[in-house]
Amino acid sequence: MTTAIHSVPGDPEATYEGSGDFERWPALLRERGLRVTKQRLAVLDAVAENPHQPAEAVHAAVAQKLQEITVQSVYTVLHDLTAHDLLRRFDPPGSAACYETRTHDNHHHAICTVCGRIEDVDCVHGEAPCLEAPPSLGMTVEVADVVFRGVCKDCEAARNAA
Repeated sequence: MTTAIHSVPGDPEATYEGSGDFERWPALLRERGLRVTKQRLAVLDAVAENPHQPAEAVHAAVAQKLQEITVQSVYTVLHDLTAHDLLRRFDPPGSAACYETRTHDNHHHAICTVCGRIEDVDCVHGEAPCLEAPPSLGMTVEVADVVFRGVCKDCEAARNAA
């Protein structure tokens, strides 16, 4: 991704160094009824650049560009952006919650049990690995979380080389 200096819409004094995805964030924030702030833009950009990271990693990435931002501010922004469907929160078993900008579909995740890398797995409705809730459930299911756990090809290659 390319990096460029952007001005924050509505705040002519504020600038932010962001990726190419930066241009779409202000319109999406406004669509969801949120003010455009450099903190929100920085968090969206950090999550887009490195999806599946916990809040502390998001804070570390954002703090490189906005030194004054606190961990609590990042948690607040993550919560707001998740509540407005700009981010998706994913809770890997036994790990801290992770965040991603892929919110438009129901997809699953694969986690390497050696290095912890998380990859997206597209959902195929009506076929494995997706699940269909029985009609007797009496609920409209919005998300079916399936987590695949295994060893990624890089870790497998390292194991075989040892």
